[in-house]
Amino acid sequence: MAKKESKSAKILPLGDRVLIRPVDADATKSPSGIIIPDSAQKKESKEGKVIAVGPGRLEEGKRVEIALEVGDKVLYRQGWDNEIEIDEVKHYLVNESDILAIIE
Repeated sequence: MAKKESKSAKILPLGDRVLIRPVDADATKSPSGIIIPDSAQKKESKEGKVIAVGPGRLEEGKRVEIALEVGDKVLYRQGWDNEIEIDEVKHYLVNESDILAIIE
């Protein structure tokens, strides 16, 4: 069973995997209030919210816990091919090492 899980998560990651949901970093308006058309917006956000985390990886028979918690906002690498849909919303199931930083 996963170390920490969201009540809404239907997938429980194993090992050092993390389930994240991309979040829109820029919405549809620029900071000055100009509306940005869909064709000019970023196709993929690099920010996401942690939905569920696995128990951690095993090293020499001991469990190394993941440094993330459900609800953390994170910066992640792009280009994954492990996209899944949960309730018609795009999510990624990735290794902890694919997450670059926690955004405070």
